Amino acid sequence: MRITSASAFESSVANLQRRQQALGEAQIQLTSGKRVLKASDDPAAAAQAERAMAAASRYDAQQRALDASRTAMQQGEAALGDAGELLQQARELVVQAGNGAYTDSERQTLAEALSGLRNDLLAVANRSDGAGRYLFGGQGSDAPPLVDAPGGVTFNGTPGQLQAASGEVSPLSIDGRAAWMQAQDPANPGSTLSVFDTLDKTIAELKTAGRTGAQVAQTVSEGLAGIDAVSGTLHAWRARAGEALNRIDAIGARLSESRLQAQTERSQAEDLDMVQALSDFQNRQTGYDAALKTYSMVQRMSLFDYLK
Repeated sequence: MRITSASAFESSVANLQRRQQALGEAQIQLTSGKRVLKASDDPAAAAQAERAMAAASRYDAQQRALDASRTAMQQGEAALGDAGELLQQARELVVQAGNGAYTDSERQTLAEALSGLRNDLLAVANRSDGAGRYLFGGQGSDAPPLVDAPGGVTFNGTPGQLQAASGEVSPLSIDGRAAWMQAQDPANPGSTLSVFDTLDKTIAELKTAGRTGAQVAQTVSEGLAGIDAVSGTLHAWRARAGEALNRIDAIGARLSESRLQAQTERSQAEDLDMVQALSDFQNRQTGYDAALKTYSMVQRMSLFDYLK
């Protein structure tokens, strides 16, 4: 079998091209730090990396929903804390109104101060989270959920709690009706009290002139009992918000761990072993250099070189 010069040259060039291509691929892997750059490099590893990336993206979405829930519960807990302080101030004013030496005019002044606190409480109850939702809007409300109507404050939202789509229960709101409108009435077991109705009744009676000391004392006693009842309900909901924050932190820790695991799986599937890759690159580079030298030597064996 005779091998022509042209055939030898073509074979050498083809080998050089293959070695150069392999060297280029190794260089691309080194610069990118990835062993799998396209699915054809390693179909099984590429599929594993894709699944891990999809899982990480899902965990990221759940984490964003969880962050929204955390912000809402932090704001709700702070709002309930503000409400508790306002009710404590209202309680002090009602106690002060029980002073038998006060005149009708002085009690009216206290009633006006109570009215201001009542309006502040309504503003707290209609506080927004800054993202278009109301903290106490229940399952959703496009307008302030508690409306100050002529007959008293009414709840205009949807009872219940809005939940974040985080895979686990994490609230985005607080049930405003349950928190502000449904405290247990100590004077009538089985009945409920509204924060605002309790204050409105006390304010109206303190503004009424000509009442006897016994009537004022009864107003103060009932007002204090009502304020304590609604304060207890708001405190219970504040405790629920705190529990929700603890649960959100626990869920967040689990999500972070799952996301880290997904990232690790993706890294194991497609990342490059740099030490091994550098060794392979050096070997391919050495082989390519040797092939070039060999080609240059074979090229000088041409018959035309001998005829010169």
